[in-house]
Amino acid sequence: MFKGYLSVSIQPLPSVVIGDTVTLKCNFQTDGNLREIVWFRVVEGGSAKQKIFTYDAMYNSTYSHMEDNHRREDLVYQSTVRLPEVQMEDDGLYECHVGIYDKSSTDKVILASGSITLTVIVPPKSISVVAANSLAPFSRYEAHNFTLVCIVTGAKPAPMVYFKRDGELIDVVPTAQLSSVEDPSKGRGLEKSFDRRLVGLWSSRALTSGDLDDTKLKKSQLEQEGKLARLGQDGPDGPEKGREHGSKSDSEPTTEVIPETVVSREFPRWVQSSDPLYYFQQQQHAARDGTMEVRAMLTWSLNPQLDNDALFSCEVNHPALSMPMQAEVTLAAPRGPKLSMSPSKATVGDTVRITVQGFQLGPSASEVFPEPIFTWTKVGGPLLDGREEHNGRELIMERVPAELNGSMFRCTAQNPLGSTDTHTRLIVFDNPRLRKRQFIVVLPLPSHLSANHRPPGS
Repeated sequence: MFKGYLSVSIQPLPSVVIGDTVTLKCNFQTDGNLREIVWFRVVEGGSAKQKIFTYDAMYNSTYSHMEDNHRREDLVYQSTVRLPEVQMEDDGLYECHVGIYDKSSTDKVILASGSITLTVIVPPKSISVVAANSLAPFSRYEAHNFTLVCIVTGAKPAPMVYFKRDGELIDVVPTAQLSSVEDPSKGRGLEKSFDRRLVGLWSSRALTSGDLDDTKLKKSQLEQEGKLARLGQDGPDGPEKGREHGSKSDSEPTTEVIPETVVSREFPRWVQSSDPLYYFQQQQHAARDGTMEVRAMLTWSLNPQLDNDALFSCEVNHPALSMPMQAEVTLAAPRGPKLSMSPSKATVGDTVRITVQGFQLGPSASEVFPEPIFTWTKVGGPLLDGREEHNGRELIMERVPAELNGSMFRCTAQNPLGSTDTHTRLIVFDNPRLRKRQFIVVLPLPSHLSANHRPPGS
């Protein structure tokens, strides 16, 4: 006997941004009479279902026109559920269950269902760019690897992160290409391999340069070239073994060994390509609220000549964003720290504070990046506490003595891009509130004067 026909499907739904309103649509096609429609939300990892909507045809006249008519064609109906301002907890699986009456028996119901997964996406909450390397002093004679870290928090799913330099997309080399050499189980193996390869990369790209006026460096360079030349002629095991294999070396072309870069005292003398290689690495982990935190790292061999005043930006693409989200920093060497002294008119016994207030910044820079190291010294001698130098943005001297009057203090600010010095002189005034100690001198009596023969009035 004919039992009736029922087909259920839910309209596909794209990802929904948190806070938006979404409507779930369940379409069903049948030639029978509707019994009920029930919507469920699957919770607890699929082990339980939460009923969120029910329509019972027995107590609702909305579908009263659906009379038994065997000649009519299948009809399509739709049930909708509206979820206003969806949140993270609304993410998950939803099911639509439809039941119709079995025409062979009024006590039986034919059931069918459809399901859909609601995906709630969250745009990034914050984005920032920091320098990964710990603070290091500036070096005139050695290039260093430098790493920018872009930190993106609060996104779901994880966003796509990329870097730009002066508005141009940076072509990066994924560090995954370097990991095949090192065993990932050895902890910092990848990082060490990363550093070694970058140093080798800089050495291969650097051009040899010498200072004609610097005889010591020139002599050192010539000696090094001579040793390498002899090494190429004699072989790695010495002149005797080199001669033993002389027939083989005569038949093969000689490979020229380029010495390492020799840098003179002039700053800076290393020369690098204007298009350096950038290495990219990305890490991500899930937060407690279900969002992702992403850390994207850009590493290259820093060159003050090329990178000073360069604008680096980190940009993020995410399906919940209508346009990229970005954060940017301008690499800059410190230029002349601005110092302030408190109190402005110091007196003997005061506590004096000399503080770095800012820098002489260019028109495009708002602050020096990376954060400089500040080193304080006293010209011509140690600091008041006996130390040769003090690190920090502030120099504090307690109970300054009069002997410090006229002393000159130097503040050195340096980051990987450069170094600069600023001097300030301390003037210590006399403090009238400090009273000088009064001493009473007591002289002994002459030995020939006794206690009974004292002068009158004594």
